[in-house]
Amino acid sequence: MPLDCPVTDMPHTTAPVHYRVQLHDLHAHLFRVTLTIAQPSARQRVSLPVWIPGSYLVREFAKNLQQLRARQGEESVAMHQLSKHQWEVDCEAGAPLELEYEVSAYDTSVRTAWLDARRGFFNGTSLLLRVHGQEALTHRLQVQASPEVPHWQLATGMTAVAVDEQGFGTYAAANYDELVDCPVEMGTFWSGHFNAGGVPHRFVVAGAPASFDGERLLADTQKICEAEIAFWGTAPHASYVFMLNVTHDGYGGLEHCNSTALICSRPDLPRIGVDKASDGYVQLLGLISHEYFHTWNVKRLRPAELVPYNYDQENYTQLLWFFEGFTSYYDDLLLRRAGLIDTATYLKLITKTLNQVQQTPGRQVQSVAASSFDAWVKYYRQDENTANATVSYYTKGTLVAMCLDLKLRQEGSTTLDDIMRALWLRCRGDAMTEADVLAVLQERTGRSWQAELQAWVHGTEDLPLPSLLAVHGIQPDADKPAPAQALGLRVQETHSVLLKQVLRGGLAEQAGMMAGDEWYGIELATANGPQAWRLAKLEELDLYVARGTTQITALVARDRQLLRLPLQLPPATTTAIANYKLSVTDAAAVERWLGH
Repeated sequence: MPLDCPVTDMPHTTAPVHYRVQLHDLHAHLFRVTLTIAQPSARQRVSLPVWIPGSYLVREFAKNLQQLRARQGEESVAMHQLSKHQWEVDCEAGAPLELEYEVSAYDTSVRTAWLDARRGFFNGTSLLLRVHGQEALTHRLQVQASPEVPHWQLATGMTAVAVDEQGFGTYAAANYDELVDCPVEMGTFWSGHFNAGGVPHRFVVAGAPASFDGERLLADTQKICEAEIAFWGTAPHASYVFMLNVTHDGYGGLEHCNSTALICSRPDLPRIGVDKASDGYVQLLGLISHEYFHTWNVKRLRPAELVPYNYDQENYTQLLWFFEGFTSYYDDLLLRRAGLIDTATYLKLITKTLNQVQQTPGRQVQSVAASSFDAWVKYYRQDENTANATVSYYTKGTLVAMCLDLKLRQEGSTTLDDIMRALWLRCRGDAMTEADVLAVLQERTGRSWQAELQAWVHGTEDLPLPSLLAVHGIQPDADKPAPAQALGLRVQETHSVLLKQVLRGGLAEQAGMMAGDEWYGIELATANGPQAWRLAKLEELDLYVARGTTQITALVARDRQLLRLPLQLPPATTTAIANYKLSVTDAAAVERWLGH
């Protein structure tokens, strides 16, 4: 097990590196941090990470840091900024050094920090300066309660040293990696507990309405955790904390060694007295399953290029298709195995992923290995051309995992489940390379899988998923595409149709449409003369346009200029656009796949 994911308690001794975090100004969204270095080096360097592991984008956390100053004893010490996120202190070696600074916390996502009079949250990468040369030493974190909010509680996966009944006080971490891998949630949250695999788990939920069914969320999450611990055969953590922030409109999660930070919309929560799981709740359970699976797959077993983490710059790897894509394959599959969704719901989720990839022209431009490498500049910086130039390592990675699993099952020697566990043992839950994947596949099947990985991971041809699904009792059939799909568009529909993306080679692109256009209406010729109609949704085309019409004029606004664009229409029965529906042809074969 890597050193940055320990599960042992820390001794109750004074730490060489100590942080005191104060809720300085709730209305100004300001944390105040005091960092004490017991034995600094001469000209001690400190820095704030530029990214957070699990979210592959340089986010420049130092932009939120202000009022940084240093002193030794009663004397101020000069500092020099060396780069956007790094400083050097002109201090004396060996004498305790104290740094004080403030951090502005305005980000409600799971990646950074937030503070107001209702809730506080932070990741260490946003608040806690790294002391160069002392990263491997014991670190302590003291979080002080605020008299302005005496009713607040605190939750974190970090080891408690001396805390009050509400959770405020001092925590210990074995090193800097562990310190910044334990986010902190504060406020008046709901809290519940359960055991899974003999391990205590806690679930805290901030912002939930009175209709929230916490007992159901606990019971369902327990089933997920038990299924995943059974899958891997071991729980590498001594305890675990789920931290869910519920908002009006949000979704996402970020994995950590013994905790996860989640965000969802209020309608996604289970409700008291409502038995049927909504689509939003199924999505939330999938998110919980995904982040918990990361406890093994990416937090411990992880790309060799990310061992150790370099907090100063991008950490490039071609393996996110495995660590994110394979995790995405198992998140919903393990919901099915845990009995939380049925086969029909699982096939609905598969269909959505399959069609997302097939309707992305970029899949023929960029390999999923290249997509992994380019995450730092492409995946998190999507624009109007993203769908035409890139493919998601999440969605295509999911399909690569599915192809591999179905192919292994077809050949009858092993399954992807066995491959995952064998990789865990081979790599000792630590650094992994693509060569390790190929080696385990060779060992378990007696043949090379180089050709498959070269085609599926490093190539841009379509995956053989339809034929593999058919072998396992699922028939993929072409389905009629939605109007936006048929025209080659991704849109936002309100009072008019806003074009978000125009897909390469589609009818909309051929008509001269472009992302950012606002499609107001249409003109067309009829037997009774020309007509013009206002559009609010593309499905209204079926109302206004007679069957058999081949061309209309689209009325769009671009940069305040009104344009009339001739638009060719697809045949009413077209199945040329990739849009699959899946049906079960052999229930026993499907159960053999989904059941284990």
